[in-house]
Formats: sequence, structure tokens, C-alpha cells
Amino acid sequence: MKKLAIICIVLMHSQFTISQNFVGQWYGTLKVQGVELPLIIHVLKTESGYKSSMDSPAQGAKDIPVTQTTVSNSTIKLEIPAGKISYSGELKNEVIEGVFTQNGQTFPMNLTQNQSANKTFKRPQEPKEPFSYYTEDIKFENKSAKIFLAGTLTLPKKEGVYPAVILISGSGPQNRNEEILGHKPFLVLADYLTKKGFAVLRYDDRGVGKSEGDFSKATSADFATDVESAFAFLKTRKEINAKKIGLLGHSEGGLIAPMVASKNKDILFIVLLAGPGLKGDKLLLLQKEKIERAMGTPKPEILQGQKVFSELYKMIAEKKEATQLKNYLTNQKDLPLKEGDINAVVNQLNSNWMRYYINYDPVTALSKTKCALLAVNGENDLQVPFEENLDVIKKATLKAKNTNTTFKSYPKLNHMFQNSVSGSPSEYQTIEETFSPMVLKDLSDWLELKVK
Repeated sequence: MKKLAIICIVLMHSQFTISQNFVGQWYGTLKVQGVELPLIIHVLKTESGYKSSMDSPAQGAKDIPVTQTTVSNSTIKLEIPAGKISYSGELKNEVIEGVFTQNGQTFPMNLTQNQSANKTFKRPQEPKEPFSYYTEDIKFENKSAKIFLAGTLTLPKKEGVYPAVILISGSGPQNRNEEILGHKPFLVLADYLTKKGFAVLRYDDRGVGKSEGDFSKATSADFATDVESAFAFLKTRKEINAKKIGLLGHSEGGLIAPMVASKNKDILFIVLLAGPGLKGDKLLLLQKEKIERAMGTPKPEILQGQKVFSELYKMIAEKKEATQLKNYLTNQKDLPLKEGDINAVVNQLNSNWMRYYINYDPVTALSKTKCALLAVNGENDLQVPFEENLDVIKKATLKAKNTNTTFKSYPKLNHMFQNSVSGSPSEYQTIEETFSPMVLKDLSDWLELKVK
């Protein structure tokens, strides 16, 4: 693990001018002492300028906040003082040619928005054109947010009337394929289900790809309004059977689906792929513990982290200000942190999304959801552990008196529904399988029964 310590992990959990070409997801591979560490940089345009975050999927780290993002014409500079990290590069022919620096050491690293350019593993399940079905690039409006979202609608054939599934992505800025580490699980899902007779709508998150909006200010509740807008859009399409539309959400998407379905009786079904059942603060603590164990973190450090973050989440629930969070961390004598580290943690915890997520209890919506529900989880999932979350979801559906439910867990499958060894996020890239064929078949079989 020491070789991978080049990245400071803050939390274990995300006709224009040339400068605007930096917006989106950028992929690169940091090569250190023979180790290849994939990185993902998310660049967003906000009202006050640019904002960025970084993922290190191999280390299970997501949404590491970039303290400062400076864009000027064809150059970009990112700074993460907490890890003594900086990156500077110049955009040339759709590639950012740059240098990654940490603790005075420099490493060349180029970034590209074409993830396949960094792909070193086969992705045999990824469908290739020409497709045997009809595809259409679409846009729909979220009137309450005053934004348009862009996506892809697939239909078995151009003419006809079909049942439909809306795909809802997990946490962090995601494009319509929920693309990560060369895998495109939503593309695989859409391809499979469309071939089975379903219309499928998948779309870029707000502020990502061709969708409008500011991702950095949004919460799960805001994303739920995006789903509602997608549902309203499908009801206007003559090719869609308006009485047979359902939702399929992965991870956070599995939290959002019940939020929408509990308020809309016209939704026929929901599918929760690794959907959370536990309240946000409890899930994040459990996730943190399991991933750190898989990484070989010493037990005393794990216990200390649980104590500190448990208190931080409690403070957020009590609506404490950022200054109070900072004071608490500063006074932790057993956990000496530099000011840059403290600021990074506080900035992440103080985001709109995190404050909402920590306080939100999925049972609120699940206990009011009456439509058909399928919840499936991988038994190697370290991000949404299956036993604890499935148990809560089952109890919530009983409270809702919903008897139209199915629950299933799969041995060896991880959070991405890949067959895995340990379930650690560090395996995601090295596994060639994008999505378990067994789960694809089970999903399709269940859906076909519900739309008869």
C-alpha cells in the first residue's frame, strides 16, 4: 500500500471559448515506481468559476476536493494543499499534457476525456455499433430547476409501443453510461434490456456531458427532480407505454428511485442495484470501515477514524457550522492533522450533497413505496454492504405493506456487480467483466413479469 500513498486520501467514500472545453471528466494514469494509479478529474463550471474534484478508484477514494482550480485560455492548474498535490497542464488537440506534483516530486501525466485512451484491460461486454435497435439522442427539461438534461433513448425498433426503464446513476458526476475505469455499466444494461423489448432512457447528470446545471450545489433531492422530469418526458413519447414505466437505480440511484416512486403512483416498478437502506451517516461509517479493512489499515486507526467521523456526522446532523467542524478536528490530539488536511475534510463534509446525504434516511421513502420492488446486492460489496442494507429495505417494505417485492444477493459480486475476489474498489479496473450476466438475466426476467 505504501506505493499507492502518493495520493492523500481525505475521505473514503465523486460556440464557447477554449477554456470551457475543460468542463467534464478527465482520465489519466499516474505511474509511480512501476505502479499504475488511475485518476479521474471532474471539472465543473459554477457561477463563481471552476470547481474540481478527484477520484482515485484503485484506493476507493472518491470526490477528493481540489482546493483551487484555475483555468486560463488553454491551461489548467489544480491544487490540493492537503496532500501537497498540484497538477498543471495545457490543452492540446483534446488532450491535457501536464505534470502531476506531490511533495516536490514530479510525474508526467496526460488527461483525456476519451476513457478508452487509458484503458489497459478488455471490456468484452461493451456493445459496439451498429446496434440492432433504434437509438436517439434526446433532451428533456427539468422545469423546476430551469435546466435541460441530455441523454440517450433506446427502443427495440423505431416504430412500436414499449415498456420503459429510466436508469439512475450512483454518487458523483456521472455521464449517461455511468462510466468508470473503462467500464460502461449503463451502456451494457441499456443494450441488454433494449434487446429484450424495453425502451431505456439514460442521461448525463446535471452539469455533466451535455446536460445543463450545477452539479456541485445539488443534493439527492435535486437529482430526484431530474428523474421526475425524465419520467414526464417519456410519457410524452408515442413509442412509450405510459402505464409501464419504471426506475432502475444503482447505489445512490437506488436511494433516489424510492424517493420518486413514493410520490408518484404512475411508476410501475423500481429496481434497486446496491441501493442503500441505512441512513447516510451509518452507511458512510460502515463503508469506511470495510474498505479500510480490505486495504489492511491497522485496527486502532480504523477505530479512531470511526470515533472521529461519527462525531463529525453527529455535528452535521445538529447543523453545526464549518468553523465548529474545523475546531473539533483541530483539537483531536490523537489524530494530528495539518491545517490543509482539516480544511479539505471540512469542505467535503460541508457540501450541500454531503449534509443532505448524512441526514437522509432511505426508510422515509421506502416505507411509503407501494409499487413492485426488486432489490439486489452483491455479497462482496464494500460500499453498500448487502446484509445490513437489504435487511433494512425488507423491513421498510413491510412497513409499507408492500407485498410485491423481491430480494436477492449474489455471492462474489462487488458494488459494480462484477465477479470479484475481495470486493475492494481497487479491483474494479482489473476485472474485465462489466456487469454479471446472471444479474442481467434475472433483472430482465423480473421486469418481463412486471410489464405483462
